[in-house]
Amino acid sequence: MSEDYRTERDSLGEMDVPADAYWGAQTQRAVENFPISGITFGRRFVRALGVVKKAAAQANRDLGLIDEEKAACIIDAADEVIAGEHDDQFPVDVFQTGSGTSSNMNANEVIANRATERYGGEIGTREIHPNDHVNYGQSSNDVIPTAMHVASLEAVENDVLPALEVLADALDEKAEDFDDVVKTGRTHLQDATPVTLGQEFGGYRTQIEKGIERVEDTRDHLSELALGGTAVGTGLNTHPEFPEKAAAYISEETGVDFREADDHFEAQAAHDAMSEAHGALRTVAGSLNKIANDLRLLASGPRNGLGELDQPENQPGSSIMPGKINPVVAEAVNQVHKQVVGNDAAVSAGAAEGQIDLNLYKPVLAHNYLESASLISNASEVFAEKFVAKLEADREHCEERVQQSMALATALNPAIGYDKASKVAKKALAEDKTIREVVIEEGYLDEDEVDEVLDPAKMTVRGILGD
Repeated sequence: MSEDYRTERDSLGEMDVPADAYWGAQTQRAVENFPISGITFGRRFVRALGVVKKAAAQANRDLGLIDEEKAACIIDAADEVIAGEHDDQFPVDVFQTGSGTSSNMNANEVIANRATERYGGEIGTREIHPNDHVNYGQSSNDVIPTAMHVASLEAVENDVLPALEVLADALDEKAEDFDDVVKTGRTHLQDATPVTLGQEFGGYRTQIEKGIERVEDTRDHLSELALGGTAVGTGLNTHPEFPEKAAAYISEETGVDFREADDHFEAQAAHDAMSEAHGALRTVAGSLNKIANDLRLLASGPRNGLGELDQPENQPGSSIMPGKINPVVAEAVNQVHKQVVGNDAAVSAGAAEGQIDLNLYKPVLAHNYLESASLISNASEVFAEKFVAKLEADREHCEERVQQSMALATALNPAIGYDKASKVAKKALAEDKTIREVVIEEGYLDEDEVDEVLDPAKMTVRGILGD
């Protein structure tokens, strides 16, 4: 064997492992068995594994099940994993055994070998054992869904919700800035009655605020932890007080409220909570997509589009057309939506595929949820800061176009009736005149009456004009 490798053993025999690696034989087997995507778990999930292993060691120490000195070494090693000091020691592909056993053993081996070093031993000697100590009272079947919920809820609290708040604030600021900008409303992409640009942005703000509420509503089910169910939910080989103690330590470590699962059999055999939680992310991504599309349309042009918004010049838009500026940030948001929709298909399908006592899609559920959470968080902040905050209204253009709108005829209904108003609108369109000009020509209203009825600003609030 090369000096670059050392020999480690598991129940299947010997394996050559890189000499400087903290992982052991089972991790190495997984690396060789699953060269599938090249995608490994990211920071959030690796951190969560460290949190779970630390909490388990603390609980087992308190219960007198692990020697205090060894528990201290495990806790210190887990702290290093939590801090991101060993992220390069988690090489297992996301596409692996459906229980996530390979990733659980990856964490057990890394923490055991690092803890052994802290204990005064050498890597590979198993003075602190990956199964007997680090994994004491646990199974991959309850560790991985626990880490999944911890990582997902931490992502919600620390990434998704703060980012959506940033976007909601940016939209709210524009709603106030544009409150006095009267423009043509549009339904079916056709001219409709006037609105203010501020009203439209207020709608976008509320859409994001309701998205925040939807994500917040997933907290309760994500806060349930499977830890303590061991292999099938019965809790075999774990102390009766272990789940509650471990959950308390996880809450203390993360600053997020977690609790023992209501039913360990449900928590391991089904992952409806992940499907529900990702559904909220998918809905939020749809909101982002709708807003991005609207802003692209409102900023279209600059001369042959709607042109009601002036978009920021983030970068040149074309390799061939000089001076062209595209809504590149909004387009990135559109693409994030499509990726999240794809992730949602994987999550919803995987969550529905548990067989008997175990759902075997745990790794892909965790990966796709966390990817969506990261994409939505990053996209929301970038969208807010690099696009929404830099938008300006073309006030003159908005005023000019609203006066030309055929939809102004709607306000004539209470004054002259629907049939006459329809006649006015058709004549105005056919003769390229304004509604105001035609209604005076036809003698339906005089100038003072027209000014009262056809005031676009008054049409942006509830009421009957002319009363």
